[in-house]
Amino acid sequence: MATSHCNTDPGLEIKTRSVEQTLIPLVTQITTLINHKEKPKKSEKTLRAIQRVGQAVSLAVGRFVTVGEAIANENEELKEEMYFACQEARRAGESIAQLTDVGAFDQPESDTRATVYTDKTGMIKAARLLLSSVTKVLVLADRVVIKQIINSRSKVLATLEHLEKVSSFQEFVQIFSQFGNEMVEFAHLTGDRQNDLKDEKKKARMAAARAILEKCTMMLLTASKTCLRHPDCESARINKGGVFHRMRLALDQVIEIVTDSRQNAENEIHPTSIYADIKEFKMKIEGLRDNLHGISKESLTAMLELILEHTEDFTDSAYTSHEHRESILELSRQSRLELEQLITMWKQAQSLKAKEATEDMELAIIKTRQCVSELRRELQNTAVESAGELLKCYTEHVVLKALKVSGAEANLEALAECTCKLSEQKEQLAETSRLLRHVSGTEPLEITCLHAEETFQVIGPQIISAAQTLALHPSSKIAKENLDVFCEAWESQLNDMSILLKEINDVFEGRRGEKRAYLSLPRPGKHTANLKTVKAVKLDAEMKHDLIDCWNKLEPFVCLGEGLLKTTQDLFHQAEIFAEEGLRLYTSLHSFSNQLEDDEKAILMMETEKFPSLCQQLQMSSKTPVHGKAAIFAKVDTAIQETKNIMTVLMKVLSLCYKLLKKCKVDQTFMGSPHNWRGNQLQMVSNGESLDGQNTDTFGVKSLERHMANLTFLESK
Repeated sequence: MATSHCNTDPGLEIKTRSVEQTLIPLVTQITTLINHKEKPKKSEKTLRAIQRVGQAVSLAVGRFVTVGEAIANENEELKEEMYFACQEARRAGESIAQLTDVGAFDQPESDTRATVYTDKTGMIKAARLLLSSVTKVLVLADRVVIKQIINSRSKVLATLEHLEKVSSFQEFVQIFSQFGNEMVEFAHLTGDRQNDLKDEKKKARMAAARAILEKCTMMLLTASKTCLRHPDCESARINKGGVFHRMRLALDQVIEIVTDSRQNAENEIHPTSIYADIKEFKMKIEGLRDNLHGISKESLTAMLELILEHTEDFTDSAYTSHEHRESILELSRQSRLELEQLITMWKQAQSLKAKEATEDMELAIIKTRQCVSELRRELQNTAVESAGELLKCYTEHVVLKALKVSGAEANLEALAECTCKLSEQKEQLAETSRLLRHVSGTEPLEITCLHAEETFQVIGPQIISAAQTLALHPSSKIAKENLDVFCEAWESQLNDMSILLKEINDVFEGRRGEKRAYLSLPRPGKHTANLKTVKAVKLDAEMKHDLIDCWNKLEPFVCLGEGLLKTTQDLFHQAEIFAEEGLRLYTSLHSFSNQLEDDEKAILMMETEKFPSLCQQLQMSSKTPVHGKAAIFAKVDTAIQETKNIMTVLMKVLSLCYKLLKKCKVDQTFMGSPHNWRGNQLQMVSNGESLDGQNTDTFGVKSLERHMANLTFLESK
């Protein structure tokens, strides 16, 4: 009952990398115990090794539960749930220790005492209970971190309210000092949370909210000072009010992300992108190959029409060149024609009672798919070129400089002219951000584009109100400083847009690297040295880190099997060779990816790029000398685990290559030139033949397979 209770609790969803990574060693150890083969005869070495694992798990559970109970004592609202989960974990740990007790194996055959060999069901039940209860404890501990962020935000918001109402410089300076300390604490907590989130969309939204808060803090300082110096100035009040409003929205967004709640979820409109729509459209038409009734013709037509409707954002833009506009319109027309032809072939196939796509229909699918791919590529080029040219034009910040001069000289006529030019720039940059969002290629980049669009729309009017204030008070140093701060924010956003453009280009060209791992659970002393936080908050952070440490200290267990590798040195030598072959495979796959279309290349390279770091890691760990039995066991376990990690990626890559190879053969059959060269090359490679006619190893896989055959793992693995 307890286990099912945990499994049905929606709070058990793992949302952070730190919780996920903490569970991995536990899962590995329990898998070792459960997956052993039931030999009639057990060696003493095997029995002792199994007992060590069981004892290690049991001891770790004990330490883990102690920390969990301490967290429960510090957080009354979680106390009951946490104690219950800790009791379950302790009970499961004790069961595992009993089932792996070596003394039980020494009993006579007639002894009915349950062991890991005689009661595998009991072991599985205990393992499940342990995993669910440990996960429960970790997720509850994670709520403590969420509570810290909520409390920190509440303090920031309360101080923000005071700041907005102050009427004297002395009071403002005092409260702003407190506000600064609170913002530093909030920045650390939310920065850690951002890096720890598993969901890339949430991570991007958190980054956008934190960027707003960071930039607005300086704006708030100068805007408030200007308003205090010129209390009767309407433009100064508008300028200040805009900053406070934007900070509140950003604070609300942070809480929505960490608590998974959207205040206006029902009324919120989620804009779709052309890239995502085309990807889904292509997936649907690909699905027709095996299932002629998987989607209706009307639905497919509606999907294409929605895509073409969104292309009007490009064709209606005043900043799209005539050549690009004509090309987009022609490709849109061609896409409609190809879909009509596909539907005709589709109807014919259905009338023939075909179970899968006919040859004519296959050809129509390929043509439709290629046509929308060309349309997407044309839209990408249009957006990227437009953004690149725009950023070049605005590098000198001519309008901002003129705005500052006209404000300082109180030249209202020149100021009005500069205001019009800046408003035009604002609309142009916002529209360009919108076009980039359509073709950005990933949901996180779409969110970043949305943030850029909103930022230009907001900062533009704020610069104008700051300039108007300076024009009314040209001798005011504070008003001049305020305008400078808002202009710097504009320049900073232009710089961010350049970075965004590069990231979008990287996606187009399949150069997206693996993001560095970052487990953001606060460590003892980290970030807290300069923060005036209460002891209980700091203790929670340390305790949660201790929860992770409990599992990191589990004693590793491994012993060699009875295959081709007779000694540990054989294993390490073979692991080095295996890593070298993996790097060879990476080089071949990289060459292969250059022959693919952009979206296919991106998908393949996302997995392929994992090879270098994994293979180099295996090489290093295999070459590192160790001494002593425990150290050798640990090294063997590491080599096996790292090899398994490479094999996991390899399986995914081979599956992708098979699908791409199959698709390229279809392209060759139906399309002929200019795709024949690609299909022929792939055919030759698949037969182990190089382009110069010599025999070669297909992507290095055959060689990899040979070395893999020599790696005999543990029975328990």
